[in-house]
Amino acid sequence: MTRFVLASASPGRLATLHAAGIEPEVVVSSVDESEFRANTVADLVEQLAIAKAVDVAGRTDAGALVLGCDSLLDLDGRAVGKLATSQAAIEQWQAIRGRRAVLRTGHALIDTARDEARSAVASTTVSFAPVTDAEITAYVGTGEPLRCAGGFTIDGLGGWFIEGVGGDHHNVVGLSLPTLRSMLLELGYQLTDLGYPAGSKPIR
Repeated sequence: MTRFVLASASPGRLATLHAAGIEPEVVVSSVDESEFRANTVADLVEQLAIAKAVDVAGRTDAGALVLGCDSLLDLDGRAVGKLATSQAAIEQWQAIRGRRAVLRTGHALIDTARDEARSAVASTTVSFAPVTDAEITAYVGTGEPLRCAGGFTIDGLGGWFIEGVGGDHHNVVGLSLPTLRSMLLELGYQLTDLGYPAGSKPIR
């Protein structure tokens, strides 16, 4: 089985992989995201994903696949990452309620055995409900919006306020499974090389 390393501290990404039958090692990157600039949100998340994968691959023994990811909400061309304060989260929700925005996730996969790599960006359109000020205040008060790109989740307390998605819903959590599968195939790997389906139970 090929060693598979997730270069991310995101519990959502890890849970997504576990639920999909993959059990990666986790090695958190030390990349300073504030140092990166790009002309578009898509370019920025791809740069960040590559930087995170390169950082962890440099600290990983040869013979591993290293996956780096980064997610940002693209709101009219403006990149929205994690929000620093509750007030910022409130203002963010006031700006996106009743609207659509695009969650973009950069993926970078490095094969340290062959010194090859692939990168891609997955984009999913998110439709936000016209939430009330009271709902925004209550949601922000939980602290959840401060831990997530764009100030929301789809798989947690924020799920109440997501009316629909266009594209891969896993991508909103921070990792597009179809995108990762395509990258694996391009590098010559099958899901079974990663131990899929780990943790599965036989159907009786």
